[in-house]
Amino acid sequence: MNDIKLALLGSKGAGKSAVLVRFLTKRFIGEYASNSNSLYRKRLSIDGRQLNLEMFDPCSQTSESRCILEEPVEWADGFVVVYNISDRMSFLNAKNILRQIKETRGGETGKGEVDIPICLVGNSKDLCHSRQVSEEEGRAVALENKCHFQEVSAAEDYLEIANLFTKLMRHVMEHLKYRADRRRYSGSKSMAKLINNVFGKRRKSV
Repeated sequence: MNDIKLALLGSKGAGKSAVLVRFLTKRFIGEYASNSNSLYRKRLSIDGRQLNLEMFDPCSQTSESRCILEEPVEWADGFVVVYNISDRMSFLNAKNILRQIKETRGGETGKGEVDIPICLVGNSKDLCHSRQVSEEEGRAVALENKCHFQEVSAAEDYLEIANLFTKLMRHVMEHLKYRADRRRYSGSKSMAKLINNVFGKRRKSV
């Protein structure tokens, strides 16, 4: 059974907890502010694989809260970064969160490696009458950060949120497989080098 850890990040009022609860329960809750961190667990099957999913929903982040971000950024295999399309400040904060993820986890990426699994989510697309962030802006930021992008409505649509999480978990599984393969390859190279050094010295001494 595979274990996957996801972190949901975003500023107060972005709707990250509403997105998460919608995925977990199919029900909509109004966004609530929390001063504590929450960890949720769910078992599910994707493409015939059984998964143990852990989802970390920390207290909402401000643009200055780098220390608050360190724990989930180091812990998670993948990220859902949420902003509210009717709140430009939440979008600017989401851009800052993406930058911090890249700075902290950028050392994982190498030649040929899949990108860090991240989905930038524009929530509350049902509030298009009060939109402050265009879909094009969100898509451009996602492209710049090499991550998935989707606009959703936690209030109105469960299926699009379920599809969002499914795509992200597939990306996480690909990412984890690549890292495991790279570790095995690196270990094999180190062993081959060690053997070559040992037998090479023996040949020279004969």
